[in-house]
Amino acid sequence: MAINKVGKDIPEVFAQQYGVYDGELANIADYEESTRKLHPVKPNDKKMLGSIREAIEKTGLKDGMTISFHHHFREGDFVMNMVMDQIAKMGFKNISIAPSSIANVHEPLIGHIKSGVVTNITSSGLRDKVGAAISQGIMENPVVIRSHGGRARAIVRGDIHIDVAFLGAPSSDEYGNVNGTSGKTTCGSLGYAMVDAKYADKVVAITDSLMPYPNTPISIPQTDVDYVVVVDAIGDPEGIAKGATRFTKNPKELLIAEYASKVIINSPYYKQGFSFQTGTGGASLAVTRFLKDSMIEDGIKASFALGGITNAMVELLEEGLVGKIIDVQDFDHPSAVSLGNNVNHYEIDANMYASPLSKGAVINQLDTAILSALEIDTDFNVNVITGSDGVIRGASGGHSDTSAACKMSLVISPLIRGRIPTIVDTVNTVVTPGASVDVVVTEVGIAINPERKDLIEHFSNLDVPQFTIEQLKDIAYSVVGAPEPIEYGNKVVALIEYRDGTIIDVVKNV
Repeated sequence: MAINKVGKDIPEVFAQQYGVYDGELANIADYEESTRKLHPVKPNDKKMLGSIREAIEKTGLKDGMTISFHHHFREGDFVMNMVMDQIAKMGFKNISIAPSSIANVHEPLIGHIKSGVVTNITSSGLRDKVGAAISQGIMENPVVIRSHGGRARAIVRGDIHIDVAFLGAPSSDEYGNVNGTSGKTTCGSLGYAMVDAKYADKVVAITDSLMPYPNTPISIPQTDVDYVVVVDAIGDPEGIAKGATRFTKNPKELLIAEYASKVIINSPYYKQGFSFQTGTGGASLAVTRFLKDSMIEDGIKASFALGGITNAMVELLEEGLVGKIIDVQDFDHPSAVSLGNNVNHYEIDANMYASPLSKGAVINQLDTAILSALEIDTDFNVNVITGSDGVIRGASGGHSDTSAACKMSLVISPLIRGRIPTIVDTVNTVVTPGASVDVVVTEVGIAINPERKDLIEHFSNLDVPQFTIEQLKDIAYSVVGAPEPIEYGNKVVALIEYRDGTIIDVVKNV
């Protein structure tokens, strides 16, 4: 075993293959960018194909290759299941899949794993039944969990080499110019798909809305697309926003949001031209509303807002409270419409968003970010991937990326969730190291990371109850008791990569 900087034991075989986490910036170094194989298209060549099966044949897919998908359709995605079903029918085996994330709708993957069609997975997250099946140990090889920035880094550096990318395209012309703001199944930004299209050997655009040439604006250009396939439907637009954006009336969440907004507006970073990123949960959206009221009252305008975008953020842009929106993913239809209509709503790819190996990710320019958590421990380490039962049920997302890069990260969480404490002695799985977390916000009060002595001094007179992280844990335990330790097996079912490619933790079967 090798012990990394957050005190986690990493099996030697994985430590040697990936290296172990040794600090936020310890492994940021020069590298050579990945290369890809290109098939030139001649003047009379056609890209339009008649079916997904024909596209699979044309790409030259073989057993053992790596394919990718994007998750911009979220719970409304049809593309991954359609493609994987066809690959299974054609008899392929030992396929590695590298989707940007896996949702509940992708439950059919379980059958493809059991039948040997899929033998390796790398993704940002695993939801519901797929995560539970992985946690039970149905795969021989562990899943690799990467953050959004870490996935972009892995593709650009060549840690992931994509043989074929099958990309759902809300609209495309016959030559492969793709965007996400027009068509029957608009999803807005295609920030995660753009990286796949740029670095995959072969790219298949699968669309249900064929547009006249040229289809503009262009998110993914014809120079990155090999083939175009038209199908009846690539997804359900209603599924894009499912579970993502909900305005809360929950008093506990509103109190968390009020405390978080007070931290931000009384921080040294709240000033003319500040920048921020918020999440999509009830408390996060409430923070946006509290911020809006303060910004109007104080005459403060933000230079930009970042991240997965919701209508709440679009309203700030339209009302002149935010100068620009920088958008890697949209979580509702109004955001997708805004991206298509507003020149100050700008689409970026995941590499520009959050890769630690880019020439400057946008997150490096963030003043503050609101992030959620399943668990936080007394070292401020955060778990967003496994539940209190140890089962994989979440996603790394941009959590470790954003918290490491912004000037002040706020992790918001109820002190207790469903009779389970969220502030604990040791989290089940470390996704974000405590060194990246500045302030923890609960409905009881806040805890500031003792390493941020500047913030402790600055907030000494803040009108919010303040505790040490140990005190918050003690309060939680006094109400519901200490959590029972989870009985894990000996099989490693998932590797948690830190954003730089080293291993920060492993997940074992339950």
